[in-house]
Amino acid sequence: MTDDTSGFSSSGSPVRLDGPWTHRDVAANGARFHIAEMGDGPLVMLLHGFPQFWWTWRHQLTALADAGFRAVAMDLRGVGGSDRTPRGYDPANLALDITGVVRSLGEPDAALVGHDLGGYLAWTAAVMRPKLVRRLAVSSMPHPRRWRSAMLSDFAQSRAGSHIWGFQRPWLPERQLVADDAALVGRLLQEWSGPRPLEDEAVDVYRRAMCIPSTAHCSIEPYRWMVRSLARPDGLQFNRRMKRPVRVPTLHLHGSLDPAMRTRSAAGSGEYVEAPYRWRLFDGLGHFPHEEDPVAFSTELINWLKDPEPDR
Repeated sequence: MTDDTSGFSSSGSPVRLDGPWTHRDVAANGARFHIAEMGDGPLVMLLHGFPQFWWTWRHQLTALADAGFRAVAMDLRGVGGSDRTPRGYDPANLALDITGVVRSLGEPDAALVGHDLGGYLAWTAAVMRPKLVRRLAVSSMPHPRRWRSAMLSDFAQSRAGSHIWGFQRPWLPERQLVADDAALVGRLLQEWSGPRPLEDEAVDVYRRAMCIPSTAHCSIEPYRWMVRSLARPDGLQFNRRMKRPVRVPTLHLHGSLDPAMRTRSAAGSGEYVEAPYRWRLFDGLGHFPHEEDPVAFSTELINWLKDPEPDR
């Protein structure tokens, strides 16, 4: 172990990167999930988005642990060090993965912090398993019903999310993601960032992780479900279920220059929250505010987590 939170040293593993955290596997919802954890105190569960894995939260792991929390970053099903199962990539099941890990860790509940797809699943978990979610923080992702509406009725958002439409083709997207040592992953990370792009070394870490066999396919499967189910009974049922309001304090974080998820698409998600809801826009940041300006992001998150009465 090293105290260098950059984590660029991996001891030969593309996902079990060295740092002051501890790696282990936990069983939940019929699968095995890799987690990195650090600190003691109330549980804060960190959920990554596409095209990343747990390591995207390396800065927040240390900041949360220093602030008195038990910080746990998990790899979602099919990504990083977690199991790559042949099915189970619909949001309801992925949300049960998350709450199952909370239970496997022996905790009564958790504050969920999700970015991008992880944010979509955090919204879902807060609705489906409200007793296991103490607080909710979402970055760069609207409420699932807002996401659906924006992708179907807002041409600008539909164009911004063109990669999601492209994922609906069979097999070709997987090949494109891993071609030339996952060069496309590097381009997406740079294109979606604001003026402070991710470090080249960090981009290389994500490219290596995407090249692990089956990762590209499993990373795309949730997005295939999100689109292909729009008019199917299972998708319509999920959309109806998500009408149920979130009843825990919610922090909604967004970069003002996010080109992948427009601000107007994310704003307004508070209509689905019947609890204190705080919207925070980071000026000059793109789709990855927690990596583009980790100090500002962590400060905002920790101050809100420690606020006993977060205001609207």
